[in-house]
Amino acid sequence: MCVRKSRAYQESRRKWLKVAFLVSSAVLVSLLSWSYLVSEDGVAEVLAHYSESLQDRFIEVPCSEDYDSHKRFEGCTPRKCGRGITDAVITREEAERIRRIAERGLSLGGSDGGASILDLHSGALSVGKHFVNLYRYFGDKIQEIFTEEDFQLYRDVRRRIQQTIAQAFGISSSSMYLTKPTFFSRINSTEAKTTHDEYWHPHIDKVTYGSFDYTSLLYLSDYTEDFGGGRFVFMDVGANRTVEPRAGRVSFFTSGSENLHRVEKVRWGTRYAITISFTCNPDHGIEDPVLT
Repeated sequence: MCVRKSRAYQESRRKWLKVAFLVSSAVLVSLLSWSYLVSEDGVAEVLAHYSESLQDRFIEVPCSEDYDSHKRFEGCTPRKCGRGITDAVITREEAERIRRIAERGLSLGGSDGGASILDLHSGALSVGKHFVNLYRYFGDKIQEIFTEEDFQLYRDVRRRIQQTIAQAFGISSSSMYLTKPTFFSRINSTEAKTTHDEYWHPHIDKVTYGSFDYTSLLYLSDYTEDFGGGRFVFMDVGANRTVEPRAGRVSFFTSGSENLHRVEKVRWGTRYAITISFTCNPDHGIEDPVLT
């Protein structure tokens, strides 16, 4: 009797171990498959989670040779390169106020595709499949859309971001000049209608816009709450590193090929941000927008 019980117990134990092995193997395969898919998509490391509030985070990377093909400006042209993220420069309340400026301006137009821009400097506004100059196109109506307080906040935010970049890279903010394009972006999941809507392609700012030396983005909406997808991805050799947008978060970086990047496609919701770019060449500088 005891022998039978012992055999039954051993048989039951073998079956249990077999089931446990199969279950753990399935879990392992799932994890490996997920890991494979994640690495295939290139998302290997999150530099800044949307749920965390960062004082300052800076990652130094070797400078590319891109700056050598342009005139160098001592004390400004990058010799120290890298990328930074901070949630301590612009408050979430200020980001909400800035976002309302973008919403009011973009309410005058908007792209037929998924990506619309508003440039308060040049006046460029997406309308359908084209762009118009909102100052000429809408004339005095602009006074009903924007206020001088809006433009003052915009200028103050730009100044603080400029100072943050200068401090991080060890240069004087007075050696940096705002440059074009500097613009609001509104991105949703609508299918692209023109190449202007195809924001997701990898690119290098210094190559795309020769004047760029330092690029910054101020996010005006929250990843996972206001939209899905739409993360910013630095495409490094062997690994990609992402920034998850959070209202008030500033991401900044040197504009050469040391910071090849792209934006994931927005899957749902609406992503708002403003790109604020700087040059070391005063010939390429632009003025802050003024409400006239």
